Amino acid sequence: MKKSIFAITGVALLMRLFCGNVGQSTFTNDVITREMENVAVVQTEDIDLHLQAKSCYLMDTATQSVIYQYNEEKCLPIASMCKIMTLTLVFETIEKGDLQLDEKICISERAASMGGSQVFLEANGRYGVGELIKSIVICSANDSCVALAERIAGNETFFVNKMNEKAKELGADNTLFANCTGLPKEPQYSCAKDVAIMLNNLLQYDVYYQYGNVWMDKFMHPEGRYTEITNTNKLIRFYDGCDGGKTGFTNEAGFCLAATAKRDNMRIVGVVIGEETSANRFDDVRTMFDYAFANYTVTPIVDAEKALDQTATVLGGKKKSVSLYAERTLYDFHKRGEQSNCQIQFVMQDLRAPIKQREQIGEIILFKDGIECSRTSLLSGENVKRANLFDRIKDIANGWNAR
Repeated sequence: MKKSIFAITGVALLMRLFCGNVGQSTFTNDVITREMENVAVVQTEDIDLHLQAKSCYLMDTATQSVIYQYNEEKCLPIASMCKIMTLTLVFETIEKGDLQLDEKICISERAASMGGSQVFLEANGRYGVGELIKSIVICSANDSCVALAERIAGNETFFVNKMNEKAKELGADNTLFANCTGLPKEPQYSCAKDVAIMLNNLLQYDVYYQYGNVWMDKFMHPEGRYTEITNTNKLIRFYDGCDGGKTGFTNEAGFCLAATAKRDNMRIVGVVIGEETSANRFDDVRTMFDYAFANYTVTPIVDAEKALDQTATVLGGKKKSVSLYAERTLYDFHKRGEQSNCQIQFVMQDLRAPIKQREQIGEIILFKDGIECSRTSLLSGENVKRANLFDRIKDIANGWNAR
């Protein structure tokens, strides 16, 4: 079967970062307020990786660039990969402060009765949220999913409504959830592209990696009993750089896998749906990962951890300028051995004190070959208080003396 691969290529010109050269990084006086997702600059290249999946998708997470895809928007059952969204809502609730990792949850009769993959929760037993999350990530526990869904939303139905709302928010438009476990229930479907989008979103939560790269562990029950659990994603152990993902299997869905791996600056997400055997899903994702790491790389263009070389003038402040930071790092995705024509533009208004540290004061826009491909907020590096009368008199005196 014929598949397509997408890659960024560009004219050989690599700018010096943050140097302020004309045509490479520029300031404007307008603030652009519209939101824009990363847009990959791509060209099509025919290739066949000889995968066996009904549908697949491979992407770079930093730029959202598509590396490989086939039947990527075909609606199919995805089995337990729907737990990616279940975990997303759990971590989102924790981040909001409405759920704690060390909180104990009382398990309902319904949650304890879930079939399929499970850790055999005790009805009316009390389990820590962290333990329940661990069992979902590592061994795909259906009973733990329902227990957390009931805690967050009151019942599974309300929780599934939240799952579908979140899917729409993320742009996963070919996805519909009917439960939080992935057990067969109609109508319920997704596609390889949407699963990749959802996994990429899940990976923003650092706490996920406490569980995602664990190969074997013990799941603790009340009164000291425990269950041995092993990660269903074998690439965690057998693929260099793989530190997360989610398997899935039902007779309807076949064998499925969404996984992520990182080497150096480059993190990728790969998804396969509808494999005939468990071995095929791991082999196909391994093949996609090998191809991506061998042929592509990402280069940081704007580093969020470092102050930009430029500063911005502040009017009416005790300080006359403020240092600048990017809210997040902007990357260029490209073929190995190739350089690309990247430029950055700083967009901001005239700044007036007072200014708070980490306050958004504009935007940084990254262009590749003249086309906008990503943007992030431009932040102030420190507080700048408003100048008082004494400060203004001092400025006037200094100006007079300078004459």
